[in-house]
Order: sequence, then structure tokens, then C-alpha cells
Amino acid sequence: MNFNFNYDRDISFDAYLFHEGKNFRSYNFLGAHKHSDNSVSFSVWAPRAKEIFLVGEFNDWDDWNLPLRRFQDTGIWQIVVEGIQNYQEYKYRIVTESGEVRYKSDPFAFHAQERPQTASKYFDLDGYKWKDKKWQDNKLDINTYKMPLNIYEVNLMSWRKHYDGNQYSYKDLAKDLVSYVKKMNYTHIEFMPIMEYPFDGSWGYQVSGFYAPTSRFGDPHDFMHLIDECHRNNIGVIMDWVPVHFAVDPHGLERFDGTYLYESLNEIKAKNAAWGTYNFDYSKNEVKSFLISNALYWHDYYHIDGLRVDAVAYILYLGFGYDFGDLKTNYESVDFLRELNTVIFKNYPKTLMIAEESTSWPNVTKPIEHGGLGFNYKWNMGWMHDILEYFEDDPFNRKYKHDKLRFSFTYNHSENYILPLSHDEVVHGKKSILDKMPGNYYDKFASLRLLLMYMFAHPGKKLNFMGYEIGQFIEWNEYKELDWFLLEYDKHMELHNFVKDINKIYKDNKELYELDHFDKGLDWVEHDNADESILIFDRVDENGEKITCIFNFTPVERRDYPVGVDYEGKYKTLFSSDKKKYGGSTDRVKVYRTKDEKFHGREYGLRVDIPALSGIYLKHI
Repeated sequence: MNFNFNYDRDISFDAYLFHEGKNFRSYNFLGAHKHSDNSVSFSVWAPRAKEIFLVGEFNDWDDWNLPLRRFQDTGIWQIVVEGIQNYQEYKYRIVTESGEVRYKSDPFAFHAQERPQTASKYFDLDGYKWKDKKWQDNKLDINTYKMPLNIYEVNLMSWRKHYDGNQYSYKDLAKDLVSYVKKMNYTHIEFMPIMEYPFDGSWGYQVSGFYAPTSRFGDPHDFMHLIDECHRNNIGVIMDWVPVHFAVDPHGLERFDGTYLYESLNEIKAKNAAWGTYNFDYSKNEVKSFLISNALYWHDYYHIDGLRVDAVAYILYLGFGYDFGDLKTNYESVDFLRELNTVIFKNYPKTLMIAEESTSWPNVTKPIEHGGLGFNYKWNMGWMHDILEYFEDDPFNRKYKHDKLRFSFTYNHSENYILPLSHDEVVHGKKSILDKMPGNYYDKFASLRLLLMYMFAHPGKKLNFMGYEIGQFIEWNEYKELDWFLLEYDKHMELHNFVKDINKIYKDNKELYELDHFDKGLDWVEHDNADESILIFDRVDENGEKITCIFNFTPVERRDYPVGVDYEGKYKTLFSSDKKKYGGSTDRVKVYRTKDEKFHGREYGLRVDIPALSGIYLKHI
């Protein structure tokens, strides 16, 4: 096998920036890259290795005949090899200072073997012809705070399988998933982590290959095709991104050169007790270069429209998961998050950087210059826990928990929120969203429709995990496809149609999203009727147009209920969760103007029959 150490360019400056924590596209020189003469260079950071050898298909996995050379005092080892072909497998054979031999995957590999195999694969990312220019040109208009953002969260392993049980590929998903999401009127798909991971049961959150889309579904160009098809159908793509920790599998990042390289020497900082993984050490500049480069990489090469940053609390606090009683700020990681967002928005000003942050850390979505972390969205975990606790209770007891409905409004404008009903809420004995609802079969569906009506009226963008829209009764199982057969039953198909229609109502009515993050986007009508569990408020757009949102959280119909409104004239029922076609009991909600009555301090009054366990949107004609 012919090899040498001659490169197209000097990497001295690249290496300098990498060690300074400022090489934000370090994937351009680390990893495996084709040269102008079609040879391939391999570069890996392993500063305390004694020796490193390249082993792979191209040299019959010989342990000795392709030695890497240390480049100056950078800790980076290199070799250039002729005759490398796409998809050929390789690893680094690292001899540590103590003489231990470790076979490691390439931290910057663009492709990997499918589990349970663990080698990296050489792959030239160039050559895919993108067809999403129209989407890219219009992105300035799409990605603003005033846009409708309705996200369908998906686990690619378990959304759907072939009839013979075989896994869907990226190409299959580009056809079936994209057409489904478009038909159902979602605006975005959020993929649970697709960076290469060894254990299916980790759902992708224990990563071994940060630069390789998982080979379970195809190669990198296939994944590009999936995103391209999303964009061609006006669907944005958000990737779940995991910069807090990594898998402990021996082929991955753990003790990469025989020492604690990507993780900390401090056991409390290094070990993630909750997940059995290692945390990244944000005090190391090279780790910052690695992670910020990774965030840019998915934008640069895969045209993604945003990252949902997982487990931000584990980044912000030292030892989070060990001791919740005495949390201490990790100031190095705060600096990392601020620099991450600064770099990403400098390069992609209209992308989405979404924090999954579960504590009361302030100003997560505020600008860095104002003391914030610089994200532009945050999951509202408090709303999620409150509203599910409320809905799981017996409706006759809900009057004692009325504050669970109202509390989120008191802090709603402190951050730019996304309201999530995520995968974490339908596993580990928590039940599916439908099965959380109390009561009989009919009540469960009515309550779920009511929950969604309330969610879509509440200020904040929306995210729902796959399966809720078909009325999945059992908990999510990452090894099985969704129970699509349920759509053969009326109640489930009615719910399915309801979700499709409410998604469209949301997209078509600016009142429901335009001023999500501003006080003037919501006017209270009635919030203190705990005894009857009634809630009424207006959602307002920039022009002052309003949708009156009425909710009855009990299984008791409220006839001729007084509703104060601002405008004279007729009001139409824009949407009702109790329509017969959705499995409800009414075809027409009774709404009529009153002549002299004024309610709730408004100039005009309506009387409305509010069906049991239902939501109604009224709009002035």
C-alpha cells in the first residue's frame, strides 16, 4: 500500500486555531479527505499516543504497514494513502503511553459501519446535487419569530417499517414520511439524534460518531436526499443534537489516546450518572473546536434548519444528575454555549437554536450582549409537566388545580418558548398521550382533542411526538413501528383528521402564532372560573385581529355561557373539537349576540353553548 506524508496545504494554522478553540470548521482538515491527486489524507488528534497506525480494508487490516506521523508538536497525527475508495472501512490502531493497544473509530468520520460493527468508512461528501434553492432563498421569510412553527418529532427507527419488518431507509422516508408530514400540515420535522450511535435503546442520545449520519438507514448522500425532499415540500428540518455527553463504547471517544482526552480528569465532571456516559470537558479548547465545528457541519453539508440542543441543564451545572440540591454553575460550559450560538448565528442568522433546558436558568433565549445564552427558542418543560398533570387528573377534581392551567401564562414572555409533548412523556410507564386521559373511551379522545386545542391556542410554538395523531394507546417502543392499523377504527381516524385540520387552522391564522412572544398577543377574557373549569382568552395578531379561545375542561356542558368580546357583529365558529366528524357530539356550536349584556368588561357580549370536554375558536366576521 503506497503512502506518504505530503499534503496539499500546510495545516499549521488550522492546528493552531484548533488548539485555541477557534477552528470552527475543523472537519476540513481532521478526518479523511481526498487530495488533488485522488489520494486520501487521514488526520487525527491524539496528543499522548505513543504510536498510531491506520488499519482497514485497503491494507487487509494490517496492524503495522500504515504508520501515522506526528505533525510537529500539535498532537495531530497524519498519513496520506493512495487508492482509497468510497465505503472502505478503517480504524486507528493507537498504542498508548503505557503500551495498551486501542482500536478507535475516526472522531471526524463522515460515514460508519452499521451496528454492531464499529469501523469508520471513508466517504467523499462532495457530489450530491441539491435541489432546495427555492427553500434556501425564502428562508429569511420562513425562520422568524412571527412564523408558524409546528414540529413533528420523529424517531426514524420506529415511525414505520416495511411489511416484512425491514427498516425504512432514508430514501423510503424521503418518499413516505415527507408526503405524510406535508399532508398533515406540519411546518417542520425534528429528527431524534441521527448521529451514529451503537445502542438502539439509547434512541440516538449516546453518540459514537458525531459527524456520521447513522448508517442504519443509508449513506450520507441518502440523508441529504431526505432533507432535500423536505425542503422541496416546504418542510423545515431540525436535528436533535447531543453536545453534552458521548457513548462509553471502546471504539468511540472515551479515553481516545489512552488518556482522558474529550472528557475530564475530574470524575464528577466526566461521568454522567444518569445515562452511563462521559460528559465533554468544555475547559478544553479542542473540545470546543470539535463541537462547534460539528454544529456548523450539519448546517454546511446537510442544509439543516436548526438544532435542538439536548440536556442543556447537564451542560450548565456541574454534576447535574448527582446532586440536585446544591447545583453549581459550570462557567466554562456557559462560555461554550454562548460561543456556540454566536458562531452559528454569525454563519446562519435564520437558523433555529433550541435549548432543551429543564431548570429555571434565566435568559436562555436572550441575546448574549444582554446576559443571555443566545438561543432563539427554549422548550417550555414547566408547561408540559403542569398541563399533563392537570389532564391526567379526574375532571371533577380539576377545579382544585386551576392554577396548573394558568401558571405558564405568568412567565410565558420571559423566554421564546416551544410547547413540547415529547417522546420522554410516552415511555417508562408514563403511558401514551391518549392513555393518560381519564374517563371512558369517548372521554379519552375528547380530552386529547381538548388538550390540543388548548396547546395550539396557548402562546408558544408547538412540538408533538409521533403517534399522538393516530391515538396510539400503548407507549412508544423504539423497536416497533407505530400502530398504523388503528386508523382502520373510526375514533382513531377521526382524531387523525382533527390533527390534520387543527394544524392547518394554526398555519392559516396569524392570531395563533404571530405575537407568541409578546404581551399584546394575548388578552384574557376569563381566567378565574375554577369551579366550572372554564378558561377564555383572545389571541391577537399585529393588526389587532382576534380569535376568542374558549375551553371547558369538565365533562359537563355549559349552556348559554357568557363571553365578552370587543367587536360588534357576527362571530363564526372557526374550529371546534366537538364536531361529529372528529368524534364529538355536535355539528354546530350555538353562538349568539346579546343585545344589552356586556361581559368581562368588554363592549359586547355573546352567549355560547360550550360542549363538555371541548375547545372552541371563535372569529369575528
